[in-house]
Amino acid sequence: MKIKVKRDKIIKAVENLEGVEIVLDNANDAKEAIDVILRKTELFKSDHYNKLKDIRVTSTQEYETSAVDYNLMFMLEFLFEDDATVDTKVALIKELQDFFSKF
Repeated sequence: MKIKVKRDKIIKAVENLEGVEIVLDNANDAKEAIDVILRKTELFKSDHYNKLKDIRVTSTQEYETSAVDYNLMFMLEFLFEDDATVDTKVALIKELQDFFSKF
C-alpha cells in the first residue's frame, strides 16, 4: 500500500514535533523525516506499527500549471509483515494520513 505526501506537510510536521525547519531535497531526507515523525508520535506506539517492517520512500514531482511550477511529493510505500491483516494496514495508513492532514 502506498500514499503520497507533499514535501511541505512533512516539513511542517517535523517543525511542529522537533522545533526545527528541515529541508527535504530527496527521498533519503524524507525517509529520515518520516522516521522522526513515527518515533515522536503515538503512531510508533500503536499495535498497527508492530506489523510494519519498513517504509520505502520515493520522490516524484507534480506539475500544477507549468513545467517550472511543481510540488515535490513523496510516495510512502508501507511494507508489512506477511501476517498483517488488511485492517491493520489500513488502520496504520489512516492514522498517518490523519496526522499529516493537520499540517
